[in-house]
Amino acid sequence: MTAAWEQARDIVVGVDPVRDWHLAVAWAADEAHRRRLPLRPVLAVPPQHDTQHVDGTPQQTALRRSGADRLDQAAAWVGDRHPEVTVHTDLLGGLPAHVLLAQSRHARLVVIGSRHLGRAAELFSSGSTVVPVTAQAACPVVVVGDAEHATQQPAYLVVGIDGSAAGTDALTFAFDEADRRGAALRVVCVWQPPLFLLNDEEVALKAQRFLLGEATAGLADTYPDVHVTHEVLTGHPVEELARAAEHALALVVGRRGRGGYTGMRLGSVTHGLLHRAHCPVITVPTG
Repeated sequence: MTAAWEQARDIVVGVDPVRDWHLAVAWAADEAHRRRLPLRPVLAVPPQHDTQHVDGTPQQTALRRSGADRLDQAAAWVGDRHPEVTVHTDLLGGLPAHVLLAQSRHARLVVIGSRHLGRAAELFSSGSTVVPVTAQAACPVVVVGDAEHATQQPAYLVVGIDGSAAGTDALTFAFDEADRRGAALRVVCVWQPPLFLLNDEEVALKAQRFLLGEATAGLADTYPDVHVTHEVLTGHPVEELARAAEHALALVVGRRGRGGYTGMRLGSVTHGLLHRAHCPVITVPTG
């Protein structure tokens, strides 16, 4: 069954009203160029919190004018980078996370920048965007914290799988993305040894290797030009996946509903990767 986002046309990129937007917009513009899709830079103007009953209209007007200027700058910059990409800008009222979540219902991808905030700051900041959008978006979300490692040769992507449906959807996305880029794909499964190992460790690792082979068999036939490697790593999923993707173009992981990698809350492995990985992190929802 095809997910709704796979039929969507636009790639949406969030434009920060204050901080630098170039990395996120560059990633989104390049992806729109690869996929031959329109790009929609979106900027959200938060509502005025007025506890003193002071007229906030002039401030809101100034914020909207400033936001419109930044959107125009972003559109012109994309036009210089990829003249053939169609760009439509949207200046919308509301909190950034709420606005982008609404946009995700009709987008192929949502791309946002990351300030690499600490866990508490990202969770409790009124302006936090990365965690809620990644956790609840209806389409894949790309978090761009650092530039792509485009000079690494051969170029590669990393995808983390765990035998779940979420991992399968992430794997399909990763194969397609690697094919579009002419990049290799490292398919990684991280085995975290339990405190009490009932079976031989080699038996457990063999089962993980079998999982990798089974998961990639059909997709390898569908994407014959993608060079695929299988890796079973031992340790903590956050550390091992981040290390494997240290020089990757992107790291792809799945998301079960509103959960994260291996079904935990987003505050566990996926949340850890958002703050630990030094490449764009792509989170793919299931279904």
